[in-house]
Amino acid sequence: MLETVKAYIALTKPRVIELLLVAAIPAMLQADRGNVHVGLILLTLIGGWLGAASAHTYNMVIDYDIDQKMRRTRRRPLARHKVTKPAAATFATVLMVVSFLWLWLLCNSLLAAVFVLITIAFYIFVYTLWLKRRTDQNVIWGGAAGCMPVVVGWAVITGNNPEITGLAHWWQAVILFMLIFFWTPPHTWALGLRYKEDYKAAGVPMMPVIKPAIVVTNRIIWYTVATVLTTLALVPFAGWIYLVGAVASGIWFLWGAIDLHRHVKAGGKIKPMKLFFMSNNYLSIVCVALSADAILGLQTVSSMLS
Repeated sequence: MLETVKAYIALTKPRVIELLLVAAIPAMLQADRGNVHVGLILLTLIGGWLGAASAHTYNMVIDYDIDQKMRRTRRRPLARHKVTKPAAATFATVLMVVSFLWLWLLCNSLLAAVFVLITIAFYIFVYTLWLKRRTDQNVIWGGAAGCMPVVVGWAVITGNNPEITGLAHWWQAVILFMLIFFWTPPHTWALGLRYKEDYKAAGVPMMPVIKPAIVVTNRIIWYTVATVLTTLALVPFAGWIYLVGAVASGIWFLWGAIDLHRHVKAGGKIKPMKLFFMSNNYLSIVCVALSADAILGLQTVSSMLS
């Protein structure tokens, strides 16, 4: 019984969900700076977890064939026949329905619930079924699904606070969305460089499979630059803690991308997983800095300069 429970939990890719939901917390805090809606945040995280778990489970059902060919994914529940495909699909559907109802009824946000459905549909039909096996642009556009937790969180806060109005307020959510969008390729391509042979064996045209490593790392640098610049676009709406965190971590992350490129140019053995873990830590630092800044309700940079 315990093994079965573990198998179903593994279907949801819990480690990936943790990283995605981390970005939802600062978004919700920033949406109503100086006010911490603990109960609403917890409810939203649960609803978001259910939605992301549904999308990831559907993904494993669809990728059943290639998961068996890759060393990195051979131990997934479906690949090891711990769970049947029909059972996994049913599990994913239940998670999706519960997530929708949870966000709508318990978080009082039909918009957030609809966003979750859009995210699941995009992840399944656009990324998994269309982009992933057809183009090396897969993680660039498919990564948009991973940007949605910040929008879901923003929708919940604004939907529960009638004093927060206007499309201009949503501009910050767009910036946070684009932050994750630009961050995803460097993060994923670093992993792709490490497991290049796995993706090649499975017939998945990841960028590191299709392009030389020097081209991949060059693009990693440019997407890292875009990521850092996007974090700076949020500075006018935040205080000095976020400013310091975004600038310092941005310099560090960019250095990591340039260092990987430099080692590729020099030839010899490279360590792409170093940048992969660095990207995780970078995103965490930015999120923590923004969260602390928003909780304290510090004077924004724009108001300081006005």
